[in-house]
Amino acid sequence: MTSADVLEIVGLLESDGIAVWLDGGWGVDALLGKQTRPHGDLDIAVVHKDVPRLRALLEARGYRDVPRKDTKDWNFVLGDGQGHEIDVHSFTLDAEGRWVYGIEYPADSLTGVGSVNGRAVKCITAEHVARFRTGFELRETDIQDVQALHKRFGVPIPKEHAEWLKRKQA
Repeated sequence: MTSADVLEIVGLLESDGIAVWLDGGWGVDALLGKQTRPHGDLDIAVVHKDVPRLRALLEARGYRDVPRKDTKDWNFVLGDGQGHEIDVHSFTLDAEGRWVYGIEYPADSLTGVGSVNGRAVKCITAEHVARFRTGFELRETDIQDVQALHKRFGVPIPKEHAEWLKRKQA
C-alpha cells in the first residue's frame, strides 16, 4: 500500500463525509510525518454507523471481504485483488465519548494528527498506538514503530516491548 493509495482511500471516504483515522503502520508513519517502511495494508478506524457507506464506496472500486478467522462486524479486511488491503476497525462512542461498541478506542485516542505526503490526516494518537501494540505476538515492525514513537514523542515503551527487546539481545 503506497502513500498515494492511502491518500486516495482517505480522500474517497472523506469526500463522502466519512471520518477516517489512520491506525497501524500508516498511522505511525503519519504521526512521524514520513514513510519509514513498506506497508502491506492500511489500517483505518471509522465510526460504525459509516460502515455501510464505506463498504459501498470500496466495493464500487472492486474491494471485497478478505476471509479471516478474526473477522467481526467491527473488524474486517477488504481487498481489491490487486494487492491492496484495508483493515477496517469500527467503533461507536456514546454522547459523552464513552466506548459502547466495536474496537475500544477511547475518545482521546482519536485526536492525533499526522501527515502523508504533506497532507494532514487524522490518526490514532502516538500514546494510544503504543498501548494498542500489546496483547499479541509482537513482530519486529511493532517494536520498531513503538521505538520510533518513543524517540519522537516520548511515549512510554510498553513492558511487553521492553521484555521482547531483552530476549532478543540475550
